[in-house]
Amino acid sequence: MAFYDEDKLRQAFFIGIIGLLGIVLFLQLKSFLPAILGAFTLYVLMSKFMDKLVARKWSPALAAAFLMLVSFLVIVVPIGSVIKMLIARLSLSEDQFNHAVSALQVFIKGIEDRTGFELLTDKYVGQLSGFVARELPIVLGATFNTITTIIIMYFILFFMLTQGSEMEDILSQFLPMEKRHRHLVQKEMGTLVLSNAIGIPLIALLQGLIGLVGYLILGVKEPVLWFAITCISAMLPIVGAAAAYIPLTIMFFVAGDNLRGIGMLILGFGFIGMSDNIFRFWLQKKIGNVHPLITVFGVLVGLKLFGFIGLVFGPLLISVFILLIRIYRLEFSHTRFVHEAPLTVDLPPESPPGNTVPASGGQG
Repeated sequence: MAFYDEDKLRQAFFIGIIGLLGIVLFLQLKSFLPAILGAFTLYVLMSKFMDKLVARKWSPALAAAFLMLVSFLVIVVPIGSVIKMLIARLSLSEDQFNHAVSALQVFIKGIEDRTGFELLTDKYVGQLSGFVARELPIVLGATFNTITTIIIMYFILFFMLTQGSEMEDILSQFLPMEKRHRHLVQKEMGTLVLSNAIGIPLIALLQGLIGLVGYLILGVKEPVLWFAITCISAMLPIVGAAAAYIPLTIMFFVAGDNLRGIGMLILGFGFIGMSDNIFRFWLQKKIGNVHPLITVFGVLVGLKLFGFIGLVFGPLLISVFILLIRIYRLEFSHTRFVHEAPLTVDLPPESPPGNTVPASGGQG
């Protein structure tokens, strides 16, 4: 008489082999993760256009190539040009940066003399100068800094566009949940990708344009450079566009131009800062209602895990985690939770009536 279940033993063996191979593959391919996530983002943005072109009798390969070319010209080239400009300007301005730090020391020293508080020591200023001069060009260059990443991203994107339906069906079959919940996850992921992939850069661009108008009015030197800095810093969590207009404000006050310094403060906090809240509220209603805390903590997590593309997939990761918890409660609790969670979703037209489950407050 056997003291073990042979089927369960074989099942555990296969799960162990699959898990081991999955870990090995992940460790070897994790450097390509930004390219994979970038391809998925572009696929979500372009899949509807792909369907329209194919419906107009375009071949899938030609339609995919056309959309990839358009995305390269509209997204990659402008971002690459801006980053190249910033790297060139900031990497050549180490002496200017040290001069600005010296001027900042004089400004802070004046505040310390008036208040009696020591705000910044020479030791910390020296460390700050060396760190920023050494690390800032590297941080800026990390954004799509290799041709290899872009090539892999578009290589994956081509197969996603030409074989998107087959890939979605295969991935959907691996999700261990009911069909209506699988459809909900797909719909939620699409909405969140659109919300972040379009919302975050668009808000940053709008803040940059408002800043550019103000910089031209106030007579800021190199307003286009500061426009680019404002756009990039606006996508960063917590600090945001303040990383652009606060240094400009300090520069005006250090130079003794108090009137323009006050004007920069009004521009920064009154217009650039407030525009973030206004545009974000509008986009949340138009695209996807993502809570600000999810966006902030998601971006922090995403940048650390995925690099630049983490701006999109950090908030997505947290949102999907919360969504899966809610779906778990529905899948495995048949008492009170099934009527609590408002997980209503329109099933695809081809879904048979037997798959429709009553939702809270009415029929599914």
